[in-house]
Amino acid sequence: MGTFNRKFYSYVSKVMIYILVIGVFFIGSFLQEDALAQTQPNQSSHSEEQAKIKYWTCSMHPQIRQPKPGKCPICAMDLIPVMSESQSEDEGPRDLKLSENAQKLAEIEVASVERKFVSVEVKMLGKIEYDETRLADVAARVPGRLDRLYVDYTGMPVKKGDHLVDIYSPELLSAQEELFQSLKAVKTLEKSSIESIKETAQKTVEAVREKLRLWGLTKEQIEEIEKGGKPSDHITIYSPIGGIVIQKNAVEGMYVDTGTQIYTIADLSQVWVKLDAYESDVEWIRYGQEIEFQAESYPGEVFKGKIAFIDPVLNEKTRTVKVRVNVPNPDGRLKPEMFVRAVVHSKVALGGKVMDESLVGKWICPMHPEIVKDEAGSCDICGMPLVSAESLVYVAVDSKPPIIIPASAPLITGKRAVVYIAVKDKQGVYEGREVVLGPRAGDFYVVKEGLNEGENVVINGNFKIDSAVQILAKPSMMSPEGGEPVPTH
Repeated sequence: MGTFNRKFYSYVSKVMIYILVIGVFFIGSFLQEDALAQTQPNQSSHSEEQAKIKYWTCSMHPQIRQPKPGKCPICAMDLIPVMSESQSEDEGPRDLKLSENAQKLAEIEVASVERKFVSVEVKMLGKIEYDETRLADVAARVPGRLDRLYVDYTGMPVKKGDHLVDIYSPELLSAQEELFQSLKAVKTLEKSSIESIKETAQKTVEAVREKLRLWGLTKEQIEEIEKGGKPSDHITIYSPIGGIVIQKNAVEGMYVDTGTQIYTIADLSQVWVKLDAYESDVEWIRYGQEIEFQAESYPGEVFKGKIAFIDPVLNEKTRTVKVRVNVPNPDGRLKPEMFVRAVVHSKVALGGKVMDESLVGKWICPMHPEIVKDEAGSCDICGMPLVSAESLVYVAVDSKPPIIIPASAPLITGKRAVVYIAVKDKQGVYEGREVVLGPRAGDFYVVKEGLNEGENVVINGNFKIDSAVQILAKPSMMSPEGGEPVPTH
């Protein structure tokens, strides 16, 4: 019984081993067939994918285009494949189609092209200076000696008509004596019947009076000399204007010749503010514009003036243009050499012209911008004919607004500017288009040609779109003509 059991168990064990071997064989065969079935399609799709590869390029250097995989010759990065995509019939040569996921990755944003007036804020720096039209030199008109200086230090305020200096001059003595002799001759010839002689004597008196006037004597001084009947050995020079003595060039006892400068007086009731405008901002600055500025000495306080002069010559070193502003200064708070920060606001109309509602239809003095009238006429200050505001490159209020786009929309290289438009009725399609830009107005560009109102322009992600377009050898920012990729070996 024990022998039979051992044989039976041995037989059963052998049968189980055979069954196990046969099962493993069949399972292995099945797995092998399944693996082959899976491998063949992968190999087929891999072959198809290889067939779709147009060339291999570097993600950092898209100008590298090779027919086989490898390393970038510039940065040694692995080349990536560029797939050849069939272009649909309605897709233009400058178009690029992106999937929804690709648009999210590129962070593409668009803005509407619109017509509207935009305002430009031009900032400038400068300082306060004397008004050159309100400076006066006090000089000796005859040779002599300065016996007394009533104004004996720089910075002293004076009023018009104040006495400044007493001068002794022998020439004045002889001229006064000549005046007395002429007056005596006129009196002697009063009873003469010869009118020509009387007339000549009177003309001699007038000539001597005029000579004294030209030498600096006032009408009152000449009348006083005539009444006194004897010449004065000193005459007093009076101030021709009111202001501040900014230069004193003489001392008491000094001998002077004709034309020797004694004082320089500045009237500070009006001052000039000279500002530096950058070359790129000159487009927005016009004669007669109102300007606001702040002085470092009075923080928070705003002063106003009008642009009276724009230098026709650019400073080649600083690349700036001098802009002069006339500013009333009745209280004398604004002092020459003070530093200021100024700003002018310009409203931009069609063609980049500046629009100012307050000057539309007005007439302005070309020398004094504060003189503005409703009709043509003459300046109240200098008598020059007024000119129309339109002649100063201002436009009417009803002017058509310009087409503008955000400053981040155009890709600018040299003289070319490219924008990308979201094509209507084509989801994810973006069209590259060359445009002609006008001047930049703050955060916007004025567009002269190439865009229509209502189109959507890409304002973020446009560089990424242009990079993809370059890789596809289509017309782009850097390659206006596009072209097929040329393999690099």
